[in-house]
Amino acid sequence: MQRASFHNLQDLLSPSNQGHDRLPRRSESEESFSSGSHKRRLILVANQLPLKATRKEGATGDYEFEFDEDSLFYQAKKGIEAQADEDISIVFIGQLSVEIEPSEQEAVSHSLMARLGCTPVFLSATVKDRFYKGMCKQIMWPLFHYVLPMSPSSQSRFDHSLWQAYIAANKKFTDKVVELLSPHDDFVWAHDYHLLLLPTLLRKRFHTVRIGFFLHCPFPSSEMFRAFPMRTELLRGFLNADLVGFHTFDYARHFLSCCR
Repeated sequence: MQRASFHNLQDLLSPSNQGHDRLPRRSESEESFSSGSHKRRLILVANQLPLKATRKEGATGDYEFEFDEDSLFYQAKKGIEAQADEDISIVFIGQLSVEIEPSEQEAVSHSLMARLGCTPVFLSATVKDRFYKGMCKQIMWPLFHYVLPMSPSSQSRFDHSLWQAYIAANKKFTDKVVELLSPHDDFVWAHDYHLLLLPTLLRKRFHTVRIGFFLHCPFPSSEMFRAFPMRTELLRGFLNADLVGFHTFDYARHFLSCCR
């Protein structure tokens, strides 16, 4: 395994031939952010945007947003911009740390895209709870960290409603990527176990899109991973990315053992 610069990643993710994927239409705010058409774009997708929200003085529901310099994904942006040998623009997709009223979501989305290059994903309260607190934290996080799920809600059979919420959330994230994506030019970089279905969902719509995926937690041995009922769907998610990253060689070896 080698340390790669962004230029190397571009080479790794570039297909030998171009397909004929349909180009989605962009909104005016998205066009304004990418007005320098000569720039390549990296669409970085994570569960949460690297933003801090502060309530405006004297307001009851309005927030001001700025980049959180301590965020891992903000640091990734600065690192990529520093080492890229060409102009590259970074676009973020993820959830916000605060709740936005449905009537204000469109305005907030346009503002964040125009000012910061961020596109928020808004999930319903039910889907968000079952996706994040249910599937991700009660089942998948313990699985990937070698702990069999032990919580009051996991003492019975596998709860398929949590899995359905996981699918629904990943579809929402994928839809946001599709809204912004120019599949012949852009790179998509998805992050962590929250979004393991995104490469599959995106690949179904644009078969030549260039996707990288990085797992920010351990990958367990095959003996542990096979205990998860939907293990095949998760492995397909990894395999539908062009490039997959793990923290250590052991994690990559475990992944290959699971595939075999």
